[in-house]
Amino acid sequence: MAASAPRILTYADYLEAEHRSESKHEWHAGVIVAMSGGTIEHARLGSAMQLLLGKALAGRPCVVLSPDARVRIVAADRSHYADALVVCTRIEHAPDDADAVTNPVVIAEVLSPRTEGYDRGEKARNYRLLPSLREYVLVSSGEPLVEVWEPDGRTWRTREYIAGEVVELRSLGIALSVDELYRDPLAAPQ
Repeated sequence: MAASAPRILTYADYLEAEHRSESKHEWHAGVIVAMSGGTIEHARLGSAMQLLLGKALAGRPCVVLSPDARVRIVAADRSHYADALVVCTRIEHAPDDADAVTNPVVIAEVLSPRTEGYDRGEKARNYRLLPSLREYVLVSSGEPLVEVWEPDGRTWRTREYIAGEVVELRSLGIALSVDELYRDPLAAPQ
């Protein structure tokens, strides 16, 4: 028996379903895709990234948004939720979605074994279509490792930071400690 094809919906259908739903879904050009739940470590690292970004940007005309903020990539006909994103100067909304941001300067994703391929692949390609995006930050959940991807002409290059180093987010003019990002205040002292 052949599997049935997913039902193609309109973006308005997606928004209506998303407003009624207790869980989050992404929009993939007519298909609604449920997001999987994360681990405690994933949540801790995402929260730590938001906190460090917020502290570093205090007093600046930038805002750090949580995974509740939807990112709309009109050029790819996609909507995603990021673990953290930064918008500076003003928030621009999608013409078809007043609750979606279209102009993040920095997007951060915490990698997990389940999502790493998607975050590095399709999701990264979609994010790179955002004209405002200056840095895409990938945070490993398995080891103290932060990658910062930035455009270099038509390609994107990466910088890696490990324990003891400081992550430079050049587009924002800030630096974040890898050790502080990975510090777990609940872990037993060693």
